[in-house]
Amino acid sequence: MELNTTRIEGPAAPSATVVLLRDAHEDLEVFLLRRHAQSDVLGGAYVFPGGKADPEDLGWVQRLDRPPAALHAALGEPELSEGQAAALFVTAIREVFEETGVLFADITPGQAAEAWAALRQGPRFDELFENTGLRLHAGALLPWSRWITPALSSVGRKRFDTRFFVATVPPGQEPRHDTHEATESLWLSPRAALRQYWDRQIEMAPPQIMSLTHLARHRSVASVRAAAGARRPPCIRPEPRDVDGTRVLCYPGDPWHSEREQLLPGPTRLSWRNKRFEPDAGLDILLGD
Repeated sequence: MELNTTRIEGPAAPSATVVLLRDAHEDLEVFLLRRHAQSDVLGGAYVFPGGKADPEDLGWVQRLDRPPAALHAALGEPELSEGQAAALFVTAIREVFEETGVLFADITPGQAAEAWAALRQGPRFDELFENTGLRLHAGALLPWSRWITPALSSVGRKRFDTRFFVATVPPGQEPRHDTHEATESLWLSPRAALRQYWDRQIEMAPPQIMSLTHLARHRSVASVRAAAGARRPPCIRPEPRDVDGTRVLCYPGDPWHSEREQLLPGPTRLSWRNKRFEPDAGLDILLGD
């Protein structure tokens, strides 16, 4: 990744990301995709599956297994209508299916695999399922955080307003990469992913680094789900500034950030050094050691 130094005009695009979780080896693991090196969004970086909202997502709200009012309350964004909030759950379900083949719906693992194979031949999600009566399982997704790209984006030339959800993979299904948008995939504990980033084995962008730092404080899916259900998802608006030629990303709670309350564990700022973002205190503060 290269540092972006130009401002981005226009609003942030509504988006959704799903952090797939599982319990393994007495620790929590997350699923990561490596974006194609030629991608115009975080090319070569490891990310959680997700993407932009489509206008068609709103049409699927009535097929969700939870009423829009309940999903609106869970998301914790009163400025949205109930329909808009529920549509973001549809976006999350659609995007994780398109990118990994995992489908949160009343469907068997074999049917999900067949549907993903068919999807990769060209039809859109809504075209593939419009006549099936498929019901989507929004209740499987728990809102975790919200990230809004600043106008001075540091690792890309697009702005996103991304809702991060956490979820476990439905029984019998297994996430994969599509070999097109993503070229590799793997399960890692948050701490292992952060160590690999520190050792330059993988690349990641700041929202993934900070999200893994948050998740590294948990050792099980149950712990993450309990934390997600106990609070309103924090909204993170990074505030970048250039200090003596160095780009610094400040997060809520940092002395240079306009929000005084710290909303995430770990560092309150990352600095661009050696062609990547690092905390001043090094790896230990990411791991919580």
